[in-house]
Amino acid sequence: MFSKILIANRGEIAVRIIKTCRRMGIKTVQVYSEADAGSLAVEMADEAVLIGPAPAAQSYLLADKIVEAVRQTGAEAVHPGFGFLSENAGFARRLRDEGIAFIGPNPEAIEAMGDKISSKKLAAEAGVSTVPGHMGLIETPDEAVKIANQIGYPIMIKASAGGGGKGIRVAHSDADMAEGFAAVKAEALNAFGDDRVFLEKFIIDPRHIEIQVLGDKHGHVVHLFERECSIQRRNQKVIEEAPSPLLDEATRAAMGAQAVALAQAVNYDSAGTVEFVAGQDKSFFFLEMNTRLQVEHPVTELITGVDLVEQMIRSAWGEALAFEQKDLSINGWAIESRIYAEDPYRGFLPSIGRLVRYEQPEEGDQGDYTVRNDSGVREGDEISMFYDPMIAKLCAWGETREDAVTGMARALEDTHLSGLGHNVPFLAAVMDQERFKSGNLSTSYIKDEFPDGFNGLRPTVEQERILIASALAMHEVIAEQDGDPSDRTDWIVMIDKTPHGVGLSYDEDEEMILTLTGGGDIRLSEIDWRPGLAQFKAELDGEPFTAEVKRVADGFDIRHRAARARVRVLRPHVAELYARLPEKAVADTSKLVLSPMPGLVVSIPVVVGQEVKTGETVAIIEAMKMQNILKAERDGVVKAVGAKDGDPVAADDVLVEFG
Repeated sequence: MFSKILIANRGEIAVRIIKTCRRMGIKTVQVYSEADAGSLAVEMADEAVLIGPAPAAQSYLLADKIVEAVRQTGAEAVHPGFGFLSENAGFARRLRDEGIAFIGPNPEAIEAMGDKISSKKLAAEAGVSTVPGHMGLIETPDEAVKIANQIGYPIMIKASAGGGGKGIRVAHSDADMAEGFAAVKAEALNAFGDDRVFLEKFIIDPRHIEIQVLGDKHGHVVHLFERECSIQRRNQKVIEEAPSPLLDEATRAAMGAQAVALAQAVNYDSAGTVEFVAGQDKSFFFLEMNTRLQVEHPVTELITGVDLVEQMIRSAWGEALAFEQKDLSINGWAIESRIYAEDPYRGFLPSIGRLVRYEQPEEGDQGDYTVRNDSGVREGDEISMFYDPMIAKLCAWGETREDAVTGMARALEDTHLSGLGHNVPFLAAVMDQERFKSGNLSTSYIKDEFPDGFNGLRPTVEQERILIASALAMHEVIAEQDGDPSDRTDWIVMIDKTPHGVGLSYDEDEEMILTLTGGGDIRLSEIDWRPGLAQFKAELDGEPFTAEVKRVADGFDIRHRAARARVRVLRPHVAELYARLPEKAVADTSKLVLSPMPGLVVSIPVVVGQEVKTGETVAIIEAMKMQNILKAERDGVVKAVGAKDGDPVAADDVLVEFG
């Protein structure tokens, strides 16, 4: 077995690989850019080598730097993780030529499957169902429009070398096609150094289901069942689960067989994923094969008990698979939520900055569910604009899907982050939705369920009780600490502007009894909070919960899952006065085009004095390797332009002002 492995990646996947290497007794070398000098992965690895400045094109994407680090440290193999050079056939071939083991598939398999155009042709030859489309190269927007009309809208525009949700647009019209084609080519060239684009029919109301395959160098290939990845935003997976609530045993077996057949056709010898688009009728069509470890691999590990990183290492060493297809089975259900540094209340825009606080849920067996949290950052770390904004992959396993959903919701409650925007409230909202609980999923789920964006959810009756009880308990703790305890038994607890009458008493065990006007009694026990803590933990009528809390001048800001409110504990006569306070006026920004995120200005194609019509592009901002096209929301004349091409901008910087 290898004695030392170099990890050519960063963040949580680097940490994930180090953990398996430690368990296997293998030493690790972590390469890092200047931006990652103080990272958790660097701290955990046995050795670390600086390979360049922050931009990936000057560090993690440079094969010469990786090979040099291997030679410098005496590593015998390279694990590429996912992204960066993980699906670069030239890099895999270079390592082979240099006598360095590549912990991934052979370069010929990467080459065959890495190009989405040639991979679809190979899939068809292997008997795999494929989506109708145009697999030839397309050079111009006019040519793309002509082909799209032949296939029929809607059409998916995809970069041949794409991945990770980048280099994808859906066109519903000729105008969409012309604009989207140019945008995909630009994104593809920037992210992958390859601007080839192809078209395929977009399946209506589709589901995204993928099959995990695993091969060795002795011709053995198995599949480890499926993952459902339909909860997506901008073609980026957000929530994944295994198995899929759609599939029956027959469909599962058919998809698995096709995935194995395709892997065998290219002599696949590592972990990989065959992705399918599936109809609600269980029909399925090949999308692509990812010749690497997937971000969502933990859910497969949780239901099969197979460590995929370990199997990749053993395959690269030359070992045969230690199990056959008949030895594999599905045990329970697992869900993964990707926690991102992005602000769901601002259209999920990237929210880079310092992670001021990061409290993670306890991992392991929690009774009815099990928690796993794959994270590559710690409290105090910086989330950089140069890389993907992922903070962690939070997983929950349960005996049933219901147990896994309940476990995930509780694990999200126990996750606290501050210092930047994050999507934990949104993830919690999905877990609480009846549609998600029913398993009725599609790739349009987020757009369908949140058509106007995410603004949180209104508290349920149960959540109102949690907000009331938490606020009143904190109010009592603070009063006791301040030496000013009150013997009042009647309070008004205002949730935003809505008053709730509450009677307060204690039982013989000093547990709080709250009598709600028109709502009966509730009991609050096992309180775990003191001033300064950001999480309030307790049991409400015997059910544990965690709320995120912040003390403010006249009360508390409290969030439970997706419900967030300003909560005040008031004497009845004071509550009457609060109800009369006027609403604060919102500033008028209708004449301004603001940068929605920190990033770089790609272009501002308007000038002072220019007349602009609604829907015209006024700025293109690049952040997290994605181009964001900003369009005018009204007709107007440009009064001022606040930035120029290449300028760095912060969130809410004025880009264009209309007169």
